[in-house]
Amino acid sequence: MADNTSRMITLLGLMRKQMNGAVADAMHYYGERYGLNYGVSLPTLRQIAAKEERSHSLAQYLYKQQVRELRLAALHIAEEQMMTLSEAESWEYGIINSEVAEEMAFALLHKAKESREIIAKWSASQNEWLVYSALMAAARNAENISEELVANTASIIGRFPSSRVIAQGVVALLTRAAQQSDLHPASLTAAEEIKTLPTSSEGDFSAAEYATEELEWRLAE
Repeated sequence: MADNTSRMITLLGLMRKQMNGAVADAMHYYGERYGLNYGVSLPTLRQIAAKEERSHSLAQYLYKQQVRELRLAALHIAEEQMMTLSEAESWEYGIINSEVAEEMAFALLHKAKESREIIAKWSASQNEWLVYSALMAAARNAENISEELVANTASIIGRFPSSRVIAQGVVALLTRAAQQSDLHPASLTAAEEIKTLPTSSEGDFSAAEYATEELEWRLAE
């Protein structure tokens, strides 16, 4: 623990040197705000984290901190082979907004040891950010896309009819699935099912309408 604390202090010092209040103020994401946000850009944050030796215990320690940069860095420092279905449960609480969900998908989930199993579980959740992370992780790595997940995309939008990020995640997933010969028919069927979903009330964002419009040109043959 002492070693993790000293390594955290070093990382925090590097992050503070890149602190940018203007970036923090202009940052846009959906969901909860961080306890502390230094406004370090994602490319810079990733570069700093990449220089750190992989350590799952350090990653878990950083992830518990209420600091944006430390939580996101943790996702790049965690060991992919340690990320099993049971282990993933301890990471769920920290996915508090769309940025953490995206970085989880980008840095860790899509190449985790049991990524398919985690994606299947998270995509069935009532937690919008877990579902979004699962969709984006599957879209990033076609090996994580199952026919069942593709078939469930309409029901996922049905659970979150006014969610912009869920709509974007579904579009990303089905676009990637359509590029795989074995999943192409299923992706077209899913797109047709999404068309039949009711749209949101007037003035609300409609995930079904957005996904339908995007998929019409993305899946055009």
